[in-house]
Amino acid sequence: MALLNSVINWINFKRNYQIQLYREHPFDIQHETLFNLLRRARNTAWGEKFRYDKINSVADFQRAVPLQTYEDIKPWVERLRQGETDLLWPGEVKWFAKSSGTTSEKSKFIPVTKEALEDCHLRGPKDVFAIYIKNYPETKVLFGKTLTLGGSHSINNFANNSYYGDLSAILIENVPFWTDLMRIPPAEIALIEEFEEKVERIIETSLDQNVTSFAGVPSWYLVLLKRILEKTGKNNILEVWPNLEVFTHGGVNFEPYREQYQKLIPSEKMHYMETYNASEGFFAIQDDPSRRDMMLMLDYGVYYEFIPMSEFGSENPSVLTLEEVELNENYALVISTNAGLWRYIIGDTVQFVSKNPYRLKITGRTKHFINAFGEEVIVDNAENALKTACEKTGAIVSEYTAGPIFMGDNQKGAHQWVIEFEKEPADVNRFALLLDERLQQLNSDYEAKRHKSITLEMLHLEVAPKGTFYQWMKNRGKVGGQNKIPRLSNDRKYLDELLSLLKK
Repeated sequence: MALLNSVINWINFKRNYQIQLYREHPFDIQHETLFNLLRRARNTAWGEKFRYDKINSVADFQRAVPLQTYEDIKPWVERLRQGETDLLWPGEVKWFAKSSGTTSEKSKFIPVTKEALEDCHLRGPKDVFAIYIKNYPETKVLFGKTLTLGGSHSINNFANNSYYGDLSAILIENVPFWTDLMRIPPAEIALIEEFEEKVERIIETSLDQNVTSFAGVPSWYLVLLKRILEKTGKNNILEVWPNLEVFTHGGVNFEPYREQYQKLIPSEKMHYMETYNASEGFFAIQDDPSRRDMMLMLDYGVYYEFIPMSEFGSENPSVLTLEEVELNENYALVISTNAGLWRYIIGDTVQFVSKNPYRLKITGRTKHFINAFGEEVIVDNAENALKTACEKTGAIVSEYTAGPIFMGDNQKGAHQWVIEFEKEPADVNRFALLLDERLQQLNSDYEAKRHKSITLEMLHLEVAPKGTFYQWMKNRGKVGGQNKIPRLSNDRKYLDELLSLLKK
């Protein structure tokens, strides 16, 4: 075993050395990435429109190409789906990652080119593997299998027979054949569209396997793991898979789920490794097990820019390069990629916590916040406050969402929270008070609005029975895959849907 790991480390030596260069030459790597992208795309319809052949500097690029949202590029995507070539990126696009994200109810179809698959989406998991082996040279992960809880895909109705589906399903269809020897379940089960059927089939085929790792979205894996315990009567997952040692997770903040996983997998030798991957690209990996942040991956064919959230939504916001960012500031992420996305606002917000190398944490969504009264509460505030309230009451939160209560004739403004607990606090009112107090400590705007309850009164908390959020997502047709529960909203759409469900 040690010999095999040593061989793998030797194979990964060159790659680990390249990653080490992130510390020494981050700006050179990003500059080279941008101009490689521009060179490849200069003869596309997009490249010709924006005169890529005349761009000689980052400033030229920023002046020539306006910031883009999905609505801006949607006409180009529609043409790609109908079979047109050489539009945003050279050649034909056969794959589209279907994503609703958390900013729109309508589906988005993100182009996934051959280069994006090979140099970004599939390179990320290889680097996860290389970093994990480096951090844990005595690992036994190579001697078992990785459990994947994939999405589903189908052929669309457009002329070029292109495919669309969850990114996870696209990756399953495009990984090298030999990975089937290391992964369960087989593709025909992983790609079952009905989530509940897929869970049952995974249980039927996987319980007797030597599962050493799994990878995916924490919320949906909880459904699977709890169902396994129900089905087997075991007390914890290690009684099913005793050699389980690592969960590579992404898609949502892991902190609200950490305690639940520690109960399901009670072992100090169990490792949790965060990644930042989305339909638009693979961006960051937790490289240091002692930290709760991720290293920005600089050579995946993605060029990064950042909009200060204090200016987001203004007519001419500042757009910063990696060299210009500051620590602990909230930025909207902007990417240009080898999938043909150009200065694309992905919808996520991040903060840098280190510059050597550049490490960041995801703080929320550009449209996933509450600012109905000027309070600017973001997801990072919410989850930090929930963590404090849980620590002080012994509660465990399964899922939550929150939004505004608007002022009325006899109603002050407030925030309303719907929370489903894995372990409910003995005193729900105390939990709500602790949550509110911590939000005020974390967010001075919220604190100002809460001052003497003049603008905002104490938050309102509704406790949802177990299973409520799963049923709500099922009703919305958003179970499994990369679907995410919206945490904060600036209107009451999600709250009203949930509250209506609670009344039934």
